[in-house]
Amino acid sequence: MNERIFEVEGMTCAACSARVESAVSRLAGVDLCEVNLLLNQMKVSGAATDAEIVAAVERAGYFAKAEGKKRELRPDEGAIKCDKEKKTLKIRLISSTLILLLLMYISMGHIMWSFPLPSALAVNPTSLALIELVLSLSVLLINRRFFISGVRAVFRLSPNMDTLVALGSSVSFIYSFVLTFMISDAVLKSDITLAHNLLHGLYFESAAMIPALITLGKLLEAHAKGKTTGAINELMSLVPKTVTLIKDGKEVTVPISELKVGDIFAVRRGERVAADGVIVDGSGSFDEACLSGESIPADKGIGDRVFEATSLTSGFIKVRAELVGEDTVISEIIRTVKEASGSKAPVAKVADKVAGIFVPFVLFVSLVTFVVWISLSQGVGFAIERAVSVLVISCPCALGLATPVAIMVGTGVGAKFGVLYKNASALEAAGKITAVALDKTGTITEGKPVVSDIIPDSCDKDYLLSLAASLEAESEHPLARAIVEHYQGELYECRDFTASLGGVEAELLGERIFGGNPAFIEKRTDILLDGITK
Repeated sequence: MNERIFEVEGMTCAACSARVESAVSRLAGVDLCEVNLLLNQMKVSGAATDAEIVAAVERAGYFAKAEGKKRELRPDEGAIKCDKEKKTLKIRLISSTLILLLLMYISMGHIMWSFPLPSALAVNPTSLALIELVLSLSVLLINRRFFISGVRAVFRLSPNMDTLVALGSSVSFIYSFVLTFMISDAVLKSDITLAHNLLHGLYFESAAMIPALITLGKLLEAHAKGKTTGAINELMSLVPKTVTLIKDGKEVTVPISELKVGDIFAVRRGERVAADGVIVDGSGSFDEACLSGESIPADKGIGDRVFEATSLTSGFIKVRAELVGEDTVISEIIRTVKEASGSKAPVAKVADKVAGIFVPFVLFVSLVTFVVWISLSQGVGFAIERAVSVLVISCPCALGLATPVAIMVGTGVGAKFGVLYKNASALEAAGKITAVALDKTGTITEGKPVVSDIIPDSCDKDYLLSLAASLEAESEHPLARAIVEHYQGELYECRDFTASLGGVEAELLGERIFGGNPAFIEKRTDILLDGITK
């Protein structure tokens, strides 16, 4: 299956993503098309060419760019995009709110509740109307993106959520704009009473409030998007940015992008492995929890395989790279999580179908509302207020946004705790789970080893524990930490401490003491441990 990823620009709501998906799906040779609104990405499978797919998206009124079969974001790219979007929205919201507060003070505070204003302004209805007009227009200009997108969508005969915002705000503004001329005419005719009555009918504050509230919603949406993509970024941050190559017997630190299959690179204690490969020199213990979830480090030596992003907790090794870049295990995990977050659950497909007809339906209902109230002789202002209310409360389109957000949250949180979902269908099915079967008890532990029992062979239990704790005090191995934490007494002084693969040794109380697994003990002593599980 020829599967490709496209970046789509210009989508603002679920109705947009539904139209893009529909336009591409109608192409001959397209077997599957899934659009992710939150990631602004589209996954397409089939024989259709990139040019045909891009052209179909452009005919729908949007822009697309092919990103290839396997697109990998840099660890910080998603965060940078999200931070930039949030910064822009925050500036728009703050500036809109400040102007809106002044507008509300005049339109509501002064006109309705007689809040104080300069006398020259308070007695002149025309001045009050003009000030409201200027303040309202300023908010509309700050949030002009809604109007540009909404008008373009109308010309494409594909109205979206921005169309609802633009229409609701524009109707309120135009109606108030006409009333402003009527107020001016009443003042010229010295009919101050009529002018003040008309002043109460202005909806400039409503025209400004609509885009300001929707901007707040967009900011909250961007914040949620940043949090849900955080788990993926955390996985990607595990991959080291540099690697220490061994060239002509010398160590050279280079960007990880320069690492190639067959290169030999070094890994020291505390560093992360830069590629999947095989140890050619040295030994050490590896924390592979990011891949396997196993809390106990794995001891490995020459000939053993190691994996990218795993951490070397002790030792020093040289590795021959066999899989690099997108082909490593951690890259495959990251790709799986991203594909799962971008896939559609069955319920999401239903929501998209509804979203495709949602905006036209809302426009129809709004028009019916206006006509009904006019027919009931409630006045144009009253009818417009009810019709605009229908448009405004429908703008967020929660039906279309809630499902993809929930999928991203589910897959992101799951990845953070080591649970991977193959796709959104599996995630939806997981909600119906009533019983869980685990293959080992370690799956449900805290991932932190503790001493459960001490079984000495021929010495005192407390004395054995004191020797073991003193010997393991300088080790960083989780099992060593468990022994030291369990012992509450005074430690003996150790000399010539050495940590090796599978155990440690040191001079303690005048003797050479060893501690480790059976294989480590048998190699260094004449003690046979055949009866102990290795």
